[in-house]
Amino acid sequence: MAQDTSPSRYTITAALPYTNGPIHIGHLAGVYVPADIYSRYLRLKGNDVAFVCGSDEHGVAISMKAKKEGVTPKEIIDKYHNIIKKSFVDFGISFDNYSRTSAKVHHDTASEFFKKMYQQGDFIEEETEQLYDDEAAQFLADRFVIGTCPRCGHEEAYGDQCENCGSSLNATDLINPKSTITGTVPSLKKTKHWFLPLDRYEEFLKKWILEEHKSDWKPNVYGQCKSWIDEGLKPRAVTRDLDWGIPVPVAGGEGKVLYVWFDAPIGYISSTKEWAEREGKDWEPYWKDESTKLVHFIGKDNIVFHCIIFPSMLKANGDFILPDNVPANEFLNLEGNKLSTSKNWAVWLHEYLEEFPDMQDVLRYTLTANAPETKDNDFTWKDFQARNNNELVAIFGNFVNRVAVLTHKYYDGVVPTPAEFSKTDLDTLKSLKGYPEILASSLERYRFREGSQELMNLARLGNKYLADQEPWKLIKTDEERVKIIMYVALQIATGLAVLSEPFLPFTSEKLKGILNLNSKESEKSIEWDDVSLKETLLPAGHTINKSELLFRKIEDKEIQQQLDKLEATKKVNAQMDKEVAPQKDTITFDDFSKLDMRVGTIIEAEKMPKANKLLVLKVDTGLDTRTIVSGIANSFKPEDIVGKKVTVLVNLAPRKLRGVESEGMILMTEDKDGKLVFVNPDEENVSNGETIN
Repeated sequence: MAQDTSPSRYTITAALPYTNGPIHIGHLAGVYVPADIYSRYLRLKGNDVAFVCGSDEHGVAISMKAKKEGVTPKEIIDKYHNIIKKSFVDFGISFDNYSRTSAKVHHDTASEFFKKMYQQGDFIEEETEQLYDDEAAQFLADRFVIGTCPRCGHEEAYGDQCENCGSSLNATDLINPKSTITGTVPSLKKTKHWFLPLDRYEEFLKKWILEEHKSDWKPNVYGQCKSWIDEGLKPRAVTRDLDWGIPVPVAGGEGKVLYVWFDAPIGYISSTKEWAEREGKDWEPYWKDESTKLVHFIGKDNIVFHCIIFPSMLKANGDFILPDNVPANEFLNLEGNKLSTSKNWAVWLHEYLEEFPDMQDVLRYTLTANAPETKDNDFTWKDFQARNNNELVAIFGNFVNRVAVLTHKYYDGVVPTPAEFSKTDLDTLKSLKGYPEILASSLERYRFREGSQELMNLARLGNKYLADQEPWKLIKTDEERVKIIMYVALQIATGLAVLSEPFLPFTSEKLKGILNLNSKESEKSIEWDDVSLKETLLPAGHTINKSELLFRKIEDKEIQQQLDKLEATKKVNAQMDKEVAPQKDTITFDDFSKLDMRVGTIIEAEKMPKANKLLVLKVDTGLDTRTIVSGIANSFKPEDIVGKKVTVLVNLAPRKLRGVESEGMILMTEDKDGKLVFVNPDEENVSNGETIN
């Protein structure tokens, strides 16, 4: 059953990012922005929160990156840990602790966790046959093997998963496996490993997930768990034959490490320990007290590990609480295509922060408003621009700016004293008081997209109120009425300053600065529930600061630059993806010498009648002027190629095409789009008739 709705404390975890590359918008939308919104909201409500994360620095992805770049795994993890950590800080992700799995506290914690389970007899020890690269003299971890998926036939499936059909695999399941290290066909070799027998936890998982969390877990999470449990759970290896990771801490574990998916989630516990020691707290209640609410924020590719494998580990250990919820998101695509780190098809956070300085909240808002909460969603730069210009600038920013400017214009920045409120005023203030509960309802159910739109509705309430009351007109005839209008508008602006913090922390801070809420004169900071409970948020007589723009308009040219950047990436990928034709049979030098290739110039060109593909060319070969029929009409207009220097095979036997005798062949190749390109002797001073050898 779901835990009590009023926990004593919250432990919030965000999936540990792999340190084999920087953070991109898919990671943000799937995990870090929703986790940060939720944690900030809980703190504003006065809760005790531990929001933890850290770099995942073990596993094959790191080893692969290190091999590819010719450096050590340590160099890779240090480089990307620092990039990732700085990006999170700059973007306002408010972790209470951001650790790393290479830290001593993590090695110790993961080793102790394994040893306790080992001593309790929670593992099965088995000798199995694993794929082995004889040339590299090493066992092949899952991601070092590629082959044909036995389920869908995709030819580039990895040893742990087919990214085409999503099937979870074992490396030995692959058809025609190959080592990604040497390209050779691996052999099978016996090795000993420890396995977590998940089948022992099947009944527990059925009751805990399928019965107790049927109504409160997201359908995508519940559905994937049900599918796994219904299929029947099997033992899963918790160790690997690798030289990078946490050494297996028991006899017989020499040369082996803990499987990254055993050690990584324990990183949440070690990060909490690190935080608690620094803050002078006891870490154990955050993981072992039943009145603590544990929530894991992850992407959909990690559901099984966080809902089935890690809870089984926690259950086996015996002392730990289980997650109350695992609100996993689906995937975010970019401009209609799947995000890909290897293909550079991404918007990288550290680059975004350089190209759009001080605009963290625009990206936070766009990713939240378009979050892939129930299905995969698409990020487009045009939508990013529209969200900024039409919502943040035109609604939120416009309202705040008008309130601040008019308060300074009419009252030198001092909040006016209202007289008697009208029904409209009272209704508007009542609506404002309802927003903390409206937003809380969305956030408590992990509906962050819905919450972002409700926040914008509060800004709309303020805009509509001002537009309907028209204080700029009334100031000439009813100054007392304008005082009331501006007082009400200032209360709404203050409500926005508080309630926007989880979604737009930088904007909230800026708005609090405009409203002078951070000054020594102001009372203690206004918290979430104060917006509902306090009669007055910004008292009469309080002085606000000058207005400053919260958001700026984004111009078309800025968006075009981003689209051009992606287009360039697309071209590079297409070039890399283009299949190179296999080499033809080997020939001798004498065979090559028989080819007589000359530089020529096209002096006439016309379309062959009744033939779509053929052009009839007159070519000056230096030897003579001859007719050549060439199937290039789909790529070139006749008038565009007159005067073009070309390479001509002049001793090709003549051949009649559509009644025209062709005496030679123009040498061509193709670009990445399949368009024909002349093999072109462009250097100056190359005369017609020069031989090519």
